[in-house]
Amino acid sequence: MLQTIIRFIVSAIVLMVVGYLVPGFSVAGFWGALISAVVIAILGYIVELILGKNISPRSRGIVGFIVAAVVIYISQFIVPTIHTTVVGALLAAFVIGLIDAFVPTELR
Repeated sequence: MLQTIIRFIVSAIVLMVVGYLVPGFSVAGFWGALISAVVIAILGYIVELILGKNISPRSRGIVGFIVAAVVIYISQFIVPTIHTTVVGALLAAFVIGLIDAFVPTELR
């Protein structure tokens, strides 16, 4: 349970950093980023249930990248503290993937 909480806190911090770095993507505050991290994780889980684990953003392929961008884009309609454009979602998915390569937000 503690590992899950730490994972979401790290994910929220990553979202805040990405919101600062990426034009067209913004998250309002830590609590907004934390809620966004939870919503993005839930949406990613739903996508994995529907399409299978090979489609997951963790598969690190181009399809996983596109799925991550779509999940980020859709999350803005659920969480009012996250705002993005299509290009912003693509750039955010790319930067999150880069950050995840060095600071993994999920225990492997």
